[in-house]
Amino acid sequence: MPAVSTIWRIPSARGFVTPQPHKRPRSSWQRFAADAPNERWQLDITHYRLSDGTDVEVLNIIDDHSRLAVASTCRRIFTAGDLNTAFTATTSTYGDPASLLSDNGAVFTGTPRRGGRVALEITCHARGIRFTHSRAYHPQTCGKVERFHQTLKKWLDRQARPVSVNRLQAQLDEFRDYYNTVRPHRALNRRTPGQAYIARPTAVPTGAPIDTSHYRVRHDRIDRSGVISLRHNSRLHHIGLGRRHADTRVLVLVRDLHIRVLDINGTLLRELTIDPTRDYQPQPRP
Repeated sequence: MPAVSTIWRIPSARGFVTPQPHKRPRSSWQRFAADAPNERWQLDITHYRLSDGTDVEVLNIIDDHSRLAVASTCRRIFTAGDLNTAFTATTSTYGDPASLLSDNGAVFTGTPRRGGRVALEITCHARGIRFTHSRAYHPQTCGKVERFHQTLKKWLDRQARPVSVNRLQAQLDEFRDYYNTVRPHRALNRRTPGQAYIARPTAVPTGAPIDTSHYRVRHDRIDRSGVISLRHNSRLHHIGLGRRHADTRVLVLVRDLHIRVLDINGTLLRELTIDPTRDYQPQPRP
């Protein structure tokens, strides 16, 4: 069978296709590529099925300049913490990129969800890495990593269907090595991504590191047992203040794990650093 592009080209050349001027022509598309390795990394998560039908998530990170696949790893489900761990492991090998580019997935950004920050955003802010996102419903912005998804899945479909996450990871490692060091890339003048990556000096973050400490102020009342409760990292902790302060209204000043509790007159009732492994934070012994 002839290719779809061939069938399309022949009727178009003979004038059998009515042009649709309301559609934007391909010639108007703006292509962009980073000028140096590590200037921009594109990252995205795609899905693949194991032999038993289990859905697995695959994280791919591509260098925008060289198309080098700096990471390709899989998990059952990627949480924000898993994504951050994978990113920091990648930077330990290739260094910190100057910027990141992703879509607006919940593990990539908390901006659409009441302005919070996910773990990867906190890491980028602390290291001076600029983190940008494509606009909604516009995957073309992250086109390089989207195209890598397609190339990877075509290769995986020609292999034996993996029976486990570990087996899939072994296949991802095999393909990444082949893609980076053996397979020539048309967009790189038939060079491999590995050759293009080492051909120029790598870029480094240029942003000023941002204080990533979490601050908040809370108004509370000490209960009859002399305790107040405070949630940290989705876990509830109970802070002992003594029964003599029962029913006292207090102001709780929080900076990460450092806590200060003051009464309405500004008297410091207790200052402590929460032990995240314990539920109850007892008062210090005299």
